[in-house]
Amino acid sequence: MVGALVLSFLLTVAPAAAEKADRSKPIHLEADRVTVDDAKQVSVFEGNVVLTQGTLVIKGSRMELRQDREGFKSGTTWGNLAYFRQKREGYDEYIEGWAERIEYDGRADKVQMFNRASMKRGQDEVRGNYISYDAASEFFQVIGGKPSSPDESGRVRAVIQPKAKETPPPQPPVSLKPAESVAPPRQPAAAGAK
Repeated sequence: MVGALVLSFLLTVAPAAAEKADRSKPIHLEADRVTVDDAKQVSVFEGNVVLTQGTLVIKGSRMELRQDREGFKSGTTWGNLAYFRQKREGYDEYIEGWAERIEYDGRADKVQMFNRASMKRGQDEVRGNYISYDAASEFFQVIGGKPSSPDESGRVRAVIQPKAKETPPPQPPVSLKPAESVAPPRQPAAAGAK
């Protein structure tokens, strides 16, 4: 059924750094049309597709979800531009991405973004024609390409903000204790004593 395929896809779609609590949240899916082929394990959602689960949001004009014989899920979202957003686990920041096509491969645990691709994490941002993210190794690859307009150079562009220096935690006060091998201080000599 549609619900089972979508649910099982979403449980594995979130990269390792994504908010883990999202996996236990209900899935909300909206589209103008839905086509399901249970025999081929393919579901297609078309027309203003919006998928939400906790902090995860995926938007596009078309979304196709597949499951192979071993149970691995994959999906593709198309749009002008397709979009995803999700909160990072343990951080108060989101990862956002835009591209004409966004693909997820559950077997490889990899996200690929094609054509006019960009990703943003906090204030850092990268743009290129192709972006690949391997969730298992947290490895990014960004490739430029043929410019899609005269305003573009086809080169990879990145904005990386300086990281704030962390101040070391204050050290506990040093406790003072008497030395064991030091002789007691000398007594002052009495007046008139020689």
